[in-house]
Amino acid sequence: MTEQWVFLFDEVDKAEASVGGNWEDMRGLLGGKGANLFEMTRLGIPVPPGFTVTTKACNAFLDGGGTLPEGMWEQELDALKKVESVTGKKFGDSKNPLLISCRSGAKFSMPGMMDTVLNIGLNDDTAAGMVKLTGDERFVYDAYRRLVQMFGCVVMGLPDEAFEEVITAARRKSGVETDAQLTADNWKAVTAEFKEIYRHQTHHAFPTDPHVQLKLATEAVFKSWNGKRAIDYRNAAGIAHDLGTAVSIVTMVFGNMGDSSATGVAMTRDGSTGERHIEGDYLTNAQGEDVVAGIRLTKDLKELKTEMPEAYAEFEQIALKLENHYREMQDVEFTIEKGKLWMLQTRDCKRTAQAAVRIAVDMTEEGLISREEAVLRVAPEQVDFFLHPQFDAEATKAARASGKLLASGLNVSPGAAGGVVAFDADLAETWAKQENKQVIMVRPETKPDDVHGMLAAEGILTSRGGRTSHAALVARQFGKPAVVGVSELEIDIAKRRMRVGERVIHEGDWISVDGTAGEVFLDKIEMMIPDIKDPYLLKLLSWADEFRRLGVWANADYPKDAQRAREYGAEGIGLCRTEHMFFEADRLPLVQKMIMADLPVEQKEALNALLPFQREDFAGLFRVMDGLPVIIRLIDPPLHEFLPNPIDLMRELTDLKIRLQHAATLTEIDDLLQQVKKKERILRRSESLREENPMLGLRGVRLGIHIPELTITQVCAIFEAACEVTREGIEVHPEVMIPLTCHVNELRVQREILEAEARKVMQREGIDIDYKFGTMIEIPRAALTADQIAEYASFFSFGTNDLTQTTFGISRDDAEAGFLIEYMEKEILPNNPFATIDADGVGELMAIAVRKGRSVNPDMELGICGEHGGEPLSIHLCHKLGLTYVSCSPFRVPIARLAAAHAALKEKMASEN
Repeated sequence: MTEQWVFLFDEVDKAEASVGGNWEDMRGLLGGKGANLFEMTRLGIPVPPGFTVTTKACNAFLDGGGTLPEGMWEQELDALKKVESVTGKKFGDSKNPLLISCRSGAKFSMPGMMDTVLNIGLNDDTAAGMVKLTGDERFVYDAYRRLVQMFGCVVMGLPDEAFEEVITAARRKSGVETDAQLTADNWKAVTAEFKEIYRHQTHHAFPTDPHVQLKLATEAVFKSWNGKRAIDYRNAAGIAHDLGTAVSIVTMVFGNMGDSSATGVAMTRDGSTGERHIEGDYLTNAQGEDVVAGIRLTKDLKELKTEMPEAYAEFEQIALKLENHYREMQDVEFTIEKGKLWMLQTRDCKRTAQAAVRIAVDMTEEGLISREEAVLRVAPEQVDFFLHPQFDAEATKAARASGKLLASGLNVSPGAAGGVVAFDADLAETWAKQENKQVIMVRPETKPDDVHGMLAAEGILTSRGGRTSHAALVARQFGKPAVVGVSELEIDIAKRRMRVGERVIHEGDWISVDGTAGEVFLDKIEMMIPDIKDPYLLKLLSWADEFRRLGVWANADYPKDAQRAREYGAEGIGLCRTEHMFFEADRLPLVQKMIMADLPVEQKEALNALLPFQREDFAGLFRVMDGLPVIIRLIDPPLHEFLPNPIDLMRELTDLKIRLQHAATLTEIDDLLQQVKKKERILRRSESLREENPMLGLRGVRLGIHIPELTITQVCAIFEAACEVTREGIEVHPEVMIPLTCHVNELRVQREILEAEARKVMQREGIDIDYKFGTMIEIPRAALTADQIAEYASFFSFGTNDLTQTTFGISRDDAEAGFLIEYMEKEILPNNPFATIDADGVGELMAIAVRKGRSVNPDMELGICGEHGGEPLSIHLCHKLGLTYVSCSPFRVPIARLAAAHAALKEKMASEN
């Protein structure tokens, strides 16, 4: 039986039956655009007649080396005849010609990434027939030149600039400013020139057979699935590369048939803020490409209410109907042909993170969706955008006062960004990736081919375009601050500069873009990290907390970090790294004195001097985290890290010895000799501590066993601080974590010594503290013998950074700067294992440790404290493994709260299916 490759729009039930009635599979078969055209047809919404060629056909075409699958073209021609019957027009007929568009549409929306060809079916004969039918020669040749240009660019890969230069010259010659002012004769001449460009660059005449046009356009759309811009977009958006695109063939309706015709793009809610009002752009007497390309200055959709009140009223009703039907904000395209409204597309709308959160909350309170759906509709990564830096209000005020405000435009994607100006996508990508520069990409308007540069840039600035332009859509989806439509900005790409009035900015100059306010500044503006005050986000996160099972704790070394973590919803401190405290300016000399000590008494003096500092550090954390657990990891890095670099020491010694040779006085000589002796002593000590592989050397529990006085002092400080704040009425739950255990005897020996110190302090202070002793699982052997280790550990915390290094046998710093990049590019590894937990290897070791640990202590507290603790996919794994909590940086806490809720809700959904 021949595969059905083509479905008519009114065959929605047949298409649905072919995929078992599943809507997601329907989108996979017909593409998002096609499936929604079918659905709108079923709802009785005015959609031009047409049909869709399935994604299966695309994949068969690509797998077959560019050959259309058997029977597909015949089915397409048969569907075309049925469209002719419905419309009363005939494809290729000179008297009453049917014109069609050929539009791409994958399962997931990829705005502008693949190709579309309009006005297929026009040639000299059908154009003449259209002129007789419409009496509008200007309209016909405007449509004809568009076909030649789009066919040349999309199907044959010709550069768009060659065609645009002809239009620019025509405007200049005619003395007009806009395309809408060009006459029929102008467009006839332009069409002739376009065909000559086509013939000259392809060595073939423009095809006059409409069926050839359609076949080549269909193949071009299929091929565009594997175009660079489409691949770049899918990589950035996490869309699979094997889905393919459908092709929807739609009867042309025209927005360029005079002042009673128009075309536009709209969102059923504000795409930047999420407010509930229709927002969009349109043009009178134009085709859709004019709106989205940003070539012409668009009108605000509000004006259509006055200009064409009946059409607008119908559009408003349809927009509401679509939003209620899909229970989601919609992005729609429409055309009004001589007063008649046609809907050309609807899809779930791209939006900013702020809008996504507000819309999810509003739709819940409007009764459209449940709280569970609201939580699942916001991606954890979107929460991160609420914490993106903003310009400091005072710094911005000062910049305005000093005349640094360059220009203003449309605030289409919020956030603040600064960087050097780059006028093309390739340079933006090169500077960002290869030279590690912060870049602001500046263009007159962006096109799909610019996406790789937009993704690499910190922010985007255009002189043309509206709120639904390509630049706005892409910026919103990927969280790039953007200002568009800055009309006073004159960009000279050839001279690599731009001008606003008398001010000239060259490529490479620094500018700052405020996508929230729609402002552009010269030079750098001081940034600030915002607090989470958005009421919609706070409400959404409170709902997420109701659904998640995993606790969310934070990594914090100082009270101010702990305070921020608690404000962001952290339920404990999962990692306090005590060594970070040792690097403070007032503590480092004492640490170095302890390391350099030759006698135990000198070492003890240094540790005694450190103790009050540590005690106050811990007391500060306990006060902030009143009533919540605080896990304090004892010193982990090797001691040489606290001493100056040996190479730096040798350079300093060389300099001192040279100065000694030229010393003029005995006092100077004596002073320099003392410095040389001191430096030489430090150098000897540093070299004696040097290890070939310090990551696997004397550190963690090994260091505590080697110098027990060091960790005893830390435990003394922890429990003295706990007793101190307990007297203040604060509830304290310290958990002491011993790092890098690989053998049960290490933990047994260290815990015995340290717990004895803890009891000693509590007895001396007359206070009992609720405490725990535990260890980090960061060595494979520890995971494999977790049942033995659990005999001496009240809790486990997975240190997944070191566990990944020791499991893979690679150094993170070396790998991420070297071969790991190649491994990712060649897809040897599916993910960077230091960004996302390797489920099959590291994850399996974690599963073994969980199972063995809880075989000894069923209620054992289990957590993760590496950077993975704030990464959504890793959080899902931690939920699946049954951990107690994840711990991450304070700024990742809100993300982790939402990701943990996603994990629980998705598990629930899977169990119900």
